[in-house]
Amino acid sequence: MIITFNKTAFSYGGNLIFKDVDFAVNEGERVGLIGANGEGKTTLIKLISGELYPDSGEILKKNGAHIGYLEQNGGYTSNNTVYNEMRGVFAEDFSAILKLEKLSQNLAYAEYGTSEFEDISRQIERLNAWLASRDSYNADVKIKTVLNGMGFENRYDQIIDTMSGGEKTRLKLARLLLEQPDLLILDEPTNHLDITTLFWLEEYLASFKGAILTVSHDRYFLDKICGRILEIENKGLRSFTGNYSKYKILKAELTARLLKEYEAQQEERARLQDYVDRNIVRATTAKSALSRVNRLERMEILEKPYVAPKPPHFNFGFDESPYEEVLKIENYDLEAGGKPLAKNVNLHIKRGDKVALVGENGTGKSTLLKKIIKGDNGITRGRFVKIAAYDQEGANLNGENSVLSELWDRHLGLTQTEVRSALARAGLFEEDMQKPVKTLSGGERAKLALSILESERGNFLILDEPTNHLDLPARESLEKALKEYGGTLVFVSHDRYFLAALAGRVAEIENGALNVYEDGYTAYTSSKKAAREAARELAENKKYVEQQAKKDLSYRSKKERAEEARKKERIKRIEADICAIEDEENQINSQLADPAVTADYKKVEALLNRLNTIKIQLDALYNEYDNMI
Repeated sequence: MIITFNKTAFSYGGNLIFKDVDFAVNEGERVGLIGANGEGKTTLIKLISGELYPDSGEILKKNGAHIGYLEQNGGYTSNNTVYNEMRGVFAEDFSAILKLEKLSQNLAYAEYGTSEFEDISRQIERLNAWLASRDSYNADVKIKTVLNGMGFENRYDQIIDTMSGGEKTRLKLARLLLEQPDLLILDEPTNHLDITTLFWLEEYLASFKGAILTVSHDRYFLDKICGRILEIENKGLRSFTGNYSKYKILKAELTARLLKEYEAQQEERARLQDYVDRNIVRATTAKSALSRVNRLERMEILEKPYVAPKPPHFNFGFDESPYEEVLKIENYDLEAGGKPLAKNVNLHIKRGDKVALVGENGTGKSTLLKKIIKGDNGITRGRFVKIAAYDQEGANLNGENSVLSELWDRHLGLTQTEVRSALARAGLFEEDMQKPVKTLSGGERAKLALSILESERGNFLILDEPTNHLDLPARESLEKALKEYGGTLVFVSHDRYFLAALAGRVAEIENGALNVYEDGYTAYTSSKKAAREAARELAENKKYVEQQAKKDLSYRSKKERAEEARKKERIKRIEADICAIEDEENQINSQLADPAVTADYKKVEALLNRLNTIKIQLDALYNEYDNMI
C-alpha cells in the first residue's frame, strides 16, 4: 500500500468536511475520486500530499514513496527552456553517463592487471548496471515521447515563463509523467488538453508503472483509466469497484438496497410499537407486549440513507420552428484579429441537427461560434431562426446584478415566483437569490447562465463549453435535456461523454480547414484513431529505415574503433611478453656462463632446449609485432 487513511476526519474552522474516512491506494492501482463541488475532494488530496493534517485518525504512507501532485491550475515558474527543464528530471542519469565516460578514459591508461585497473573496472561494472536498471540511455527518447505527446513537439526551445497558465499546467503534467512517482495525483488533468492529447495521455497512462489517483469530471477518462471509484458524499467516503459506468450501477443498487432495508425496519418498528401500545396494559397480553419492547430495545437502529439533492433540471423549448435550412456557411474565410484560422469553410446545418465543433485549442472554434451569432458575409441564417447562446466565460452576465434580477430583468413579464422556480430548477435556491452575480462560484454562474438560456426559448442553441464548472450530476442532467431538445444545436465541448451522447455530426477545424464527419462522434474518433495509427506506423517505418542506415554506418565505425582498441591492447601484451622472455633469455645465458652449471650436463641440455624455445617464441612475437605497427 502506498497510502492508507484510518478513521480520518478533517474540519475547516469548525465546519466538518468528512469523518471516519477509511481507504487505501495500492501500488499500481488506478483510482478515481468523485463528489459534488464542495464535498472535500481537493481537501483529501492535500491531506495525502502533506499540505494539510487531519483532525483525528491517521494517514500512513509507504516509506520513501514519491508522490507527484498535479493541481488543477498547477504550472510553475522557470526561465529555463521546455527541453532543458525536462532534462532536469534525468540530471542524475546524465551525470552518471558523463562519469562512466571519464572512467572509461581512465581505464585506457591503467595498466592491465593492476589494482587501479581492477578498481576502475568494478566502478564501471556497477555504473553500467545502475544505468541499465534505470534505462538511462533512453532518457532523451522518453523526454521527446512525452513532450510530443503533450503537444510540445515544436516548442522545445520556448522559455517556460512565456507560456499561458494552461500550457504551464500541461507542462507540469509532462514533467510528472517523466518523474514516474509511486503515486501520481491528478486534479482535473484533462481541463487543458485537446482531444488528440487526451487520447495520447490515456494510452500513456495505461503503461504507467505507478499508482494513479485522479479527480475528474471527464467520464470518458474515468471509464478508461480507473478500476475503482472513491465517492465523497455527506461527509463520508465509499469505495466502488470498477470504472465510472460501473460505479453508477453499483451506487444505484446500493442506495435502493439501503433504502429498502431502512423502510423495512421502520415498518417493523411501527408494527412492534403498535402491538405494544395496544397490549401493554392488558394482563393477558402484557407478557408478549414486553417481549416486543425488548426486541425494540435490542434492535440496531438503521440511519436513514442519505439521498443526494436532486441535480439541476433543464428543459429547453421554443415557440416557432425555423425553415428546413437553419444555417449555411459557404466559402468562408475564418479570421481573428487579421489572423487567418481556416480557409474556405463550408457547413450546412438543417433543422434538428446536433453538430459538435471540435479541434485543438486555438484553432478558432469559439471564434466561429461568435461569427455565427453575429453574422458575417458568407454566413446565412434560415428564416425564423432564433439563436440563443451560452458563453463559457459568462460575458453576457452582469456581475453587479443579484441572481434574481439577472434573470428577472430579461423577462419582466414573469412573476417573481416564476423566476424563482426557474432558478430553483437550475439548482439556485432561496439563499442564492440576492447574491451578486460576481460572487458566484463557477458552477453557480454556469447554472444561472443555463437558466437564462432556457428562458430565451431559442430554436437554434449555440453552446461554448457548457459543461465547464458543472459537477457530474449537473452535466448528466444538461446532457439529458439537450438530447430531448427538438431544435438545432451547435456546440463546443471537451467532454467526450457529452460529445458522444449528443453529436449527430462532427465538424473539425484542423490545419486551417474545416472537415465534416457525418456519422457522429464515435465514428469520428475511430476515424481519427485509425489515421493516427497509420501515420505512426508510417513514421515508425521511416524511422526504422533511417536508423538501419545510420546503424550500418555507425556499426562499421564502432567495429573499427573496437578493433583499434583490441589492437592497442595486443601490442601492449606483445611488448610485455617480449620483455619478459628476453629477461628470461638473459638469465639463462648468465647461468650457462657459470662453471658450476656447465659441469652438470643434463642441466645445460635443459637450458639450451629452453633457449631454443625462447628463440622460436621471440621470432613469432616480433613477426606479429611488425605486422601490427
